[in-house]
Amino acid sequence: MKQEVRLGVIGVGNVGAAFINLVHERAEAITQRTGITLVVTRASVRDISRARGVSLDAKAFTTNPLDVVNDPNVDVVVELMGGIEPARDLITQALGKGKPVVTANKALLAEHGAELFAAADAAGVDLLFEAAVAGGIPFIRPLRESLRGEPIRRVMGIVNGTTNFILTKMTEEGADYAAVLTEAQALGYAEADPTADVEAFDAAAKCAVIASIAFGANVTSHDVHREGITTVTAADIAVAKRLGYVVKLLAIAEIDADSQELAVRVHPAMVPLNHPLASVREAYNAVFVEGDAVGSLMFYGRGAGGSPTASAVLGDTIDAAVNLKKGTHAMLGSFSKPRFTAIDKTHSEYMLALEVLDQPGVLHSITGVFAQNGVSIRTAEQEGIGENARLVFITHLAQEASVQKCLRDFAGLAVVKRSGDFIRVVGQ
Repeated sequence: MKQEVRLGVIGVGNVGAAFINLVHERAEAITQRTGITLVVTRASVRDISRARGVSLDAKAFTTNPLDVVNDPNVDVVVELMGGIEPARDLITQALGKGKPVVTANKALLAEHGAELFAAADAAGVDLLFEAAVAGGIPFIRPLRESLRGEPIRRVMGIVNGTTNFILTKMTEEGADYAAVLTEAQALGYAEADPTADVEAFDAAAKCAVIASIAFGANVTSHDVHREGITTVTAADIAVAKRLGYVVKLLAIAEIDADSQELAVRVHPAMVPLNHPLASVREAYNAVFVEGDAVGSLMFYGRGAGGSPTASAVLGDTIDAAVNLKKGTHAMLGSFSKPRFTAIDKTHSEYMLALEVLDQPGVLHSITGVFAQNGVSIRTAEQEGIGENARLVFITHLAQEASVQKCLRDFAGLAVVKRSGDFIRVVGQ
């Protein structure tokens, strides 16, 4: 017996339009597999007069998203408008009415996820969000279900396609950041205002969501140490490439087995060429999960775009519809209040590049600073001569605070002309 589930969509942009079309295109297959018939009965948009390329009766559209939430002919609400408010209030109201919600809103979940998850559990309905992280890659569901019993040590990934595209072009073409950003904007990979991507706000929000699910902790974007890619130079990329590394913007969430403190951060990092994340090119995303029993897993695919993201939204919507008809829902449980490790207490290897005077005694002065701060050098080499002399070091594992102290001390040496460049080395 076929059961109809009526959908209300809030926001019909690229993802929303692709989602509605997927519902229509795959209706028969969905019914055959689940016995559920999905029907979009209501949709809210800012401008009703704008053509959206969807097969939906004009009477279904409204400019008031509350009409979607309150409509008795809507069983499941799909929120694709983005932003914090009014999305937060709309989702809360929908859950309060016993309506499951599917969302792709990473910014909202990174700020108020624990609150909304609790509201969904209290109402006994689903709040599903596969598309909030890594677009069309099925990653959140394995993390929250398949790996629920797995003690996860670290989650590390490339979760922003714009920055990965830029860094890939810089690596493969030797171009500088500004030139590649302009190209990315022309191709539609970067927004006219790219701040959210290149300054890592987008990746930090995703990192917060990942950490929350992986470790059962209430992590917000404010808890994530954030550094973007705007300071990465063509020279940094070239050094990394010559030494057998590639530079990526990584989101990293890891737990210390002894202290149980979380370190949650997003920053550029040098990844060894033999690491799986090193081969992730252009606008693709990949997330690497390390667990006690399962070992290492990697999830890879298109991390953005209307169709891939809409596919993830549709998968969640089918689950929500099936669960609604069964009178059940996917619980996330409670979220603990975590203790965080500050970035200066974390440990990594580091690449440091110093512009120096080309004269005797320079290396001795610099290695003396490393020694005074307890930082061991793994490799050292000189690039260029005369006015272009540059020393490049890679350290052994060291505490961030000690490396930062080295940089401050280098700035006080007369033989050092510039000392600010460093990139963390991860994935060994």
